[in-house]
Amino acid sequence: MTDAPSTDTEALQQNTPTVTAPKEVLAAVRGFVAREGGSAKAVLQPIGAAGVRVTLVGESGGVLGDRVVNDLATAKAVIDVVDGLEEAPEWDRELISTVTPQKGHYAKMAGWVANQKRFPKARNTKIVNPTYRDPGLG
Repeated sequence: MTDAPSTDTEALQQNTPTVTAPKEVLAAVRGFVAREGGSAKAVLQPIGAAGVRVTLVGESGGVLGDRVVNDLATAKAVIDVVDGLEEAPEWDRELISTVTPQKGHYAKMAGWVANQKRFPKARNTKIVNPTYRDPGLG
């Protein structure tokens, strides 16, 4: 007898490499889920060459968290391994309404702009505030 697969599905399963999630990502996500009462939702967002952002929303407090992994297969492996973590298909109204950013979250996301007193002139000023002159008015 041969060890050849009898169906296409078996052949695909034999040729598919197993993906393992990085230990540091698993530790961080497990800690987040534990702090949020044992359950959270994850939205997977591809961010180009950087990988996939796994945005976490805690079920009890709506706290946000995120980690970036190399690819979609790794992101799905994180969801499969972590108990209490469920994949949300998208940012829908129900999920967004549960989000409660922590104090200072907006400033953290704004980065260097958060503490500025002066801001550079917008580069799109001509588009936003065009100076319209009717050539017929002189």
